[in-house]
Amino acid sequence: MTVRVVIAEDEGIIRLDLKEVLEEEGYEVVGETGRGDEAVTLVRQHRPELAILDIKMPGLDGLAAAREISGERLAAVLILTAFSQRNLIEEARDAGALAYLVKPFQKSELIPAIEVALGRFTELKALEAENRGLEGQTRSLEDLLERQRLVDRAKGLLMDNHGMKEADAFSFIQRTAMRLRLTMKEVARQVIDGSLTP
Repeated sequence: MTVRVVIAEDEGIIRLDLKEVLEEEGYEVVGETGRGDEAVTLVRQHRPELAILDIKMPGLDGLAAAREISGERLAAVLILTAFSQRNLIEEARDAGALAYLVKPFQKSELIPAIEVALGRFTELKALEAENRGLEGQTRSLEDLLERQRLVDRAKGLLMDNHGMKEADAFSFIQRTAMRLRLTMKEVARQVIDGSLTP
């Protein structure tokens, strides 16, 4: 499946370079703009898997655009900016950005950042779906944190022992949970104790 991307970068030359790199790597750029408000509109219109946003843009800055896109769970958000101050990184995280990359970027940095953002977005949507399925049950913060810790540990074991990529390991846990009608937490425990292997 081709990953569709919207790019919001106010510097035309950088936007062009970014589009070229993405298309060379097999991504499909379905929209591009130099304005944050237009980025949100393009994401709502095209429903891409990923939105790449600069922080400083006219109309709406990248952080405000990220808040809207992430808040509606429209797409994974990657912030690509010239600014590396800690407070901006924290603001980007709080706005829902799943990855942060500082310009000038290299293709060798961009592609892993994209894949991390996409993987985290997939996990986030799956965990939300699982929570909706368990709405009748009371879930404490400790339960949610323990589930995340177990799923992360199980993913690590699948990656180390079976050579899986992180997204594939998560997908295995998710699919197995659905197939066996278990929670992802229960499947993760079985992976950790060795009673369940791919």
